[in-house]
Amino acid sequence: MKEVLIKPLYTEKSVKMLSGAKYGFEVTWDANKIEIAKAVEKKFGVTVTSVNTVKYEGKLRTSFRKSGRFTGKTPRFKKAYVTLKQGDKIELFEQA
Repeated sequence: MKEVLIKPLYTEKSVKMLSGAKYGFEVTWDANKIEIAKAVEKKFGVTVTSVNTVKYEGKLRTSFRKSGRFTGKTPRFKKAYVTLKQGDKIELFEQA
């Protein structure tokens, strides 16, 4: 089985959502909601009620330097916001 969860999100939005039993994760690009829910349940031993996902495409960036103009692209990534059953907690986020 592939590794679905990359890292937890510690953003201002995700910290505000902790009171509603919602947690944010960065996940692999091709992971679907069922795989994300199973990965969270297996890793943390909680019950997932819903999963919301957001895909971010990479942006085109241009930088100007002494030696010329360089064009590149920022990496694309996918976020997943997981809602847990009432009363369940993930201790990893509570320590932050």
